Amino acid sequence: MAYRLDKRDSPWVMRTYAGHSSAAATNALFRRNLAKGQTGLSVAFDLPTQTGYDADHELARGEVGRVGVPIAHLGDMRALFDGIPVGSANTSMTINATAMWLLALYVVVAEEHGADHTSLAGTTQNDIVKEYLSRGTYIFPPGPSLRLTADLVAYGVAELPKWNPVNICSYHLQEAGATPVQEVGFALGTAVAVLDAVRDSGQVPPERFGDVVARVSFFVNAGVRFVEELAKMRAFAALWDEITLTRYGVSDPHQRRFRYGVQVNSLGLTEAQPENNIARIVLEMLGVTLSRDARARAVQLPAWNEALGLPRPWDQQWSLRLQQVLAYESDLLEYPDLFDGSPVVEGLVSSIVDGARRELDQILDQGGIVAAVESGYLKSALVASLARRRQRLESGEDVVVGVNRFTETEPSPLTEAGAIAVERIDPAVETHAVQALAKWRAARDQSTVDAALARLRADAATTANLMPSTVDCVRAGVTTGEWAAALREVFGEYRAPTGLTASSGAGSDPGLARVRERVAATAAELGTGRLRMLVGKPGLDGHSNGAEQIAVRARDAGFEVVYQGIRLTPAQIVSAAVHEDVNLVGLSVLSGSHLAAVPAVLDGLRAAGLADVPVVVGGIIPAADEAALRDAGVARVFTPKDFELTGIVDDLVTVVRQAAGLR
Repeated sequence: MAYRLDKRDSPWVMRTYAGHSSAAATNALFRRNLAKGQTGLSVAFDLPTQTGYDADHELARGEVGRVGVPIAHLGDMRALFDGIPVGSANTSMTINATAMWLLALYVVVAEEHGADHTSLAGTTQNDIVKEYLSRGTYIFPPGPSLRLTADLVAYGVAELPKWNPVNICSYHLQEAGATPVQEVGFALGTAVAVLDAVRDSGQVPPERFGDVVARVSFFVNAGVRFVEELAKMRAFAALWDEITLTRYGVSDPHQRRFRYGVQVNSLGLTEAQPENNIARIVLEMLGVTLSRDARARAVQLPAWNEALGLPRPWDQQWSLRLQQVLAYESDLLEYPDLFDGSPVVEGLVSSIVDGARRELDQILDQGGIVAAVESGYLKSALVASLARRRQRLESGEDVVVGVNRFTETEPSPLTEAGAIAVERIDPAVETHAVQALAKWRAARDQSTVDAALARLRADAATTANLMPSTVDCVRAGVTTGEWAAALREVFGEYRAPTGLTASSGAGSDPGLARVRERVAATAAELGTGRLRMLVGKPGLDGHSNGAEQIAVRARDAGFEVVYQGIRLTPAQIVSAAVHEDVNLVGLSVLSGSHLAAVPAVLDGLRAAGLADVPVVVGGIIPAADEAALRDAGVARVFTPKDFELTGIVDDLVTVVRQAAGLR
């Protein structure tokens, strides 16, 4: 008993990442989750909201309400938090490019609830750098994006003392291929850029800079290698303490404390034998809770079926119960740190610290995180790292149970219901959102809207903090798309480097050599010189990891690959197919919008006289939708269970040959 704490630790904030279809439906889900013992809200916004488009924009087609809740204006935010005590809630918002806009909506709704600004607690993710590297929901170039982040941090420190106005997010870096060393080094490079931008803006007095540091939080990923993840978090904490003390002179240890929330690795979950995902989720949760000195302040767990589609409320409840069993049934919170003095943990932490420090120094030597993004250095490093990870999976060096080993299985009772095993979004949701948007616009005073947008554009052309004019836009009835469009006029838009200079790392694979021979032979038979493949991402889905890995492997197999990045309209993809005279079009859609986006591309190709060009599709696609896509004319459908990239590329050659009538 001598080793027990005098008082049992309080549990971390428990969240589920939730939101879909409409503000009213998501509000009902929030209320149910809170009633089940969830202690914080984590809002998932749909892709149009994240990328600054209204529901009636061409790029929003098929995307409204699919991966999160659509929030177009103040009325939607009112409905989202109807009946929820905003003044006492702890709300996390996964929003980046439009973070300032969403926080302004939240602040105004809180005022309408009678809540004081000083009581508002929660987090806006607001880390745009990782969007250029992984998720792809950026809008503006890095410089203006960093300015928006700095403005929001300065506003938060002055007006919202309990709010975390920035959440440096390494989560998606890991999904994009980052090793623990890269994840820590790249994320800290972003944190330094944010702190430097706030300091250099002059908006926060030097004597209050410790308050800025104290309000910086992190959002991290935890993979199944939970011992390594535990060490990674201890390394993160040690380096953050070092940087904030030596670079920024923050003397208060409490202000230098490394504060982070976590979602455990969603992309590491498998479509094959999805019941195994529960064991993965628990192990990943242990990596960020076992070490008391580096324990997460908030945890949200994915559901077992996220590799299949959108989780249902019951699936989210199961993940919440996993947290509650650990926090309330186990004795984890009764003891000091379990790993103090462990030579194994100390050695692992030291190696991650040393490697991450080198990565950070390399970023700073290039001129900082913005320069490292614009040069393509960071993206290329991640694509190369992910390629090596995929090669280890394909070779069997890395084992994933049910995928590349122990694949024999009994039918799963969890998935025998088919489509019923995941949440399905009614296509009428989008129609209703478009109609509601038109009604909102018709009811507002247009002159007030115009004046608010004019002030926003004028302020954006100066160094003024943009939060006050953004709040004015909220009150005037401006929409998400209008706010973002006004800033696009001033800041411009951005196309991030794709990182496809990397090698797949599969050069020694004898299977790849055989595929190269087939590619060369097929090109010769067709008389085209080289086979040309267009990789396209229609709609707003920015998760490009899979598309990039296919592109890299296909290029290594001898294809000439045309890849123009993310967020393309069907018309743009068709235009590229015509201009580049391709032999194959590959579409990647992970957001669930495949039934709208893919037929639009097929129709466009037919209209352009390219009906003979085969189309293949990859993404998170339920079996019933796979059949619908095949009926529409898609030659092949690939899902997460298809992990062997060389085999996929070989199949692509077969598709080209079949379409051309070659044996």
